[in-house]
Amino acid sequence: MTERGLVTSSSKKTSASTMSGKTFSALGNLVKLLPTGTVFLFQFLIPVVTNNGHCTTLNKYLTGALLVVCAFNCAFASFTDSYTGTDGQRHFGIVTAKGLWPSPASDSLDLSVYKLRFGDFVHAFFSLVVFAVLGLLDTNTVRCFYPEFESGEKVLMEVLPPVIGVVASSVFVIFPNKRHGIGYPTTSDSNDTSQKSKTDSSSA
Repeated sequence: MTERGLVTSSSKKTSASTMSGKTFSALGNLVKLLPTGTVFLFQFLIPVVTNNGHCTTLNKYLTGALLVVCAFNCAFASFTDSYTGTDGQRHFGIVTAKGLWPSPASDSLDLSVYKLRFGDFVHAFFSLVVFAVLGLLDTNTVRCFYPEFESGEKVLMEVLPPVIGVVASSVFVIFPNKRHGIGYPTTSDSNDTSQKSKTDSSSA
């Protein structure tokens, strides 16, 4: 093989490696937009329910049910939030037009600040889109439902995740997600009533 051939071969390998790195990086960024519990459940169960892509009719029904349940959880999680009550415990609830429901241990906290917003619907929609990309392009899902599509899967996996990642990230910049709902990591809470109670008692 000539020196030029070696350079060309090396260039192709480098390009493929770079594209692969970008794909996995994009997938990693997309996963951050989804509830971690739902993503873990899907990744753990999808090889089992699809029999590693070798589906029978029962496997197809189970796979379809798993996709629907996980997709619902991704969207539903956008309409949940949490707070630390006066009992010092973390409480989760569903976001409504009037605030958070249910609302135990919240006597000193105005839960109307957690009321439903337009951004919640945006987050739910894009969480659903992101999960659809990850779920429907999963190797086991492709082999189960549309095996003839597997040859084109690699192209889509290289193109769709970065595109969806850019769009979703841009939308989340416009509509930042400040909720700490079910399945998302818990961060510091400005409405921590247990801390407020301690502060009020010390100042008194």
